[in-house]
Amino acid sequence: MSDSSKGYVDEGKSKGNNVTTTTDAGAAVASNKATDVDIEVIKNRKLEGLRIPLKQNVQAKNISTYLEYVMLIHNALPELDIEEIDTSTTFLNHKFSAPIIIDSMTGGTDEATMINERLAMVAEELNLGMGVGSQRAGLLSDTLMESYSIARKSAPNAFLIANIGGVQLRNITLDDVKKMVDMIDADAIAVHLNPLQELIQPEGEPKFKGIYSKIVELVKSIDVPVIVKEVGSGISRDVAVRLELAGVKAINIAGSGGTSWAGVEKLRADSSKAVMKSRLGELFWDWGIPTAINLLEVRRAVRIGIIASGGLRSGLDIAKCIALGADMCALAWPFLKCAAESRESVLDYARVLIEELRATMFLTGARDIKALRRVRYSLQGPLLEWFKTYESR
Repeated sequence: MSDSSKGYVDEGKSKGNNVTTTTDAGAAVASNKATDVDIEVIKNRKLEGLRIPLKQNVQAKNISTYLEYVMLIHNALPELDIEEIDTSTTFLNHKFSAPIIIDSMTGGTDEATMINERLAMVAEELNLGMGVGSQRAGLLSDTLMESYSIARKSAPNAFLIANIGGVQLRNITLDDVKKMVDMIDADAIAVHLNPLQELIQPEGEPKFKGIYSKIVELVKSIDVPVIVKEVGSGISRDVAVRLELAGVKAINIAGSGGTSWAGVEKLRADSSKAVMKSRLGELFWDWGIPTAINLLEVRRAVRIGIIASGGLRSGLDIAKCIALGADMCALAWPFLKCAAESRESVLDYARVLIEELRATMFLTGARDIKALRRVRYSLQGPLLEWFKTYESR
C-alpha cells in the first residue's frame, strides 16, 4: 500500500508517488513527473474536452432539467421600480454582484489558457464567481500551470474555485492540493465527483472506494472552504447528507438535463474504437437526477450552501433555482461557447443573464435575492408528480 493511500501527508513526508494508474500519463500525474509525451497526451485529452462540446451536440437527448415545470407566480403590483432591484448576494463570506458562478470547465492546454483568461476577465469586471477545470495536470509543468494561473492574473479580486477530481484524491497528497489552491490563489476548492464520466472515459478510473474518507480528511486539513460537485448527473439527498456530515461548506448539485459528459466520452470512445465504452456511453447518455428535482430534495435535506447547476441557460432559470432553494447558480457550456468567440461575447452573455434575473425579480416583486427566495411558485407536470410522491414518503 502506498503512503498516499493511507491519507494525506504534509510536505517533507512521503508523497506516495508509487501509485499505479490506468495510463502512463495518469501515472505521470500521480508522481508529478511527466515527459513531453505525457504532457502532449494530457493536452490532447483536455483539448478534446473543449472541442467536442463546442462542435458536436452532447446535450441531453430525452431528459430535461425539469425547470420548465416550475412556474414563478406573477406579481401585478410589485411596488418596486426596476432600478431598486438588488441582485447582489453573499456566499462563503464573499459578496457577489449576482448569484452567478462561471462553472469549472477547462485547463491544461493552450486553448484553455485563452478561454480561462476571457472568463476570468469577465468574472472580475462583473464580480461573479469562477471555477477552473481539474488542476491535476497543472502540477506537471509551468506550461500547463499557466492555463490555470491565468485566471487569478486576470481576476485579482474575483472569487475563484480550485478543482480536483475525487478519484485523484486517492493518488495525491495534501501538499499537492495546497499547490492547486496556491496556483490560482483560490478562495475555495471543489472536489468533483464523476463516476459516470470515469466509467465511460476510455482512460477513466472508475475507482471510488475510499473517496468519502479522503474528502473528510481534506476538509479537516485545508484552510479554504471545500465544495463538492457533480459534473452532470446530480448529487442525491443521501449523498448530500453524508457530505454535510463530512464538513463540506457547499454542494454544487450539477443535475442532469444539460451537457452530457457520458455523451462526450462516448464520442471519444468512438474515436478510439473502445466499443464497450461507447455502448455504455450511449446507454447512460441521459443518466442522472434532473436539476429541479435534485435541488428540491437536497434543499430539504441539508442546511449547507447549495449551488444549482446542470442545464441552466437563462436568468429566468437562475431565478427559479433561487426560489427553489439554491444559494448560487453555476453555468458552464453557455459561457464556454461565448469564451471560444471573444471576451466581449462572454461579457454580453453575463450581462444578459443578470438583466434577465433582474427582470424576473421585478415581475415577482422581489426587491433582493433574500426576497426572491420567498416568492411563490407552482410545480407542474412530472415535477409535481415527483414532489407528491416525495412528500408522501
